[in-house]
Amino acid sequence: MDLDRADAALLEAVQRNNRLTSEELAVIANLSPTACQRRLKRLRKERVIEADVSIINPKAVGRDISMLVLVSLERERHDIIDRFKKAIRESRDVMTCYYVTGDADFVLLVTAENMESYEQFTRQFFYENPNIKGFKTMVVMDRVKAGFELPIEID
Repeated sequence: MDLDRADAALLEAVQRNNRLTSEELAVIANLSPTACQRRLKRLRKERVIEADVSIINPKAVGRDISMLVLVSLERERHDIIDRFKKAIRESRDVMTCYYVTGDADFVLLVTAENMESYEQFTRQFFYENPNIKGFKTMVVMDRVKAGFELPIEID
């Protein structure tokens, strides 16, 4: 999809704050409020904007620990990979997952109430799965930055 400067301005703005009014966006993008609404509707329809979300502080909702988990599969077969991806999508404990190259097959961001609940997660998700070769957990000591803001560059 070809994006112009007005699209880029809208995308930059809604990434930082998706609660801006049409009037506020109109000033930022140098368009009318109605034109902004039309463009945002098109950007959502064409999946340039995948979702409008709020970033929640995990500790505020009782998710006191976060872990980065490197997961290696026993073998890389399409059916095993697809089943693992499906299980990840269905897990409420997994916030983010990347299928990657390198030493691991997947990198997960997992939250838990405490270490005991994380241990239960690992037992159910990793130890009971014969297709998991191994996993390594890194406990997050401090969340330095959280967000999904992408740089938008239009020539």
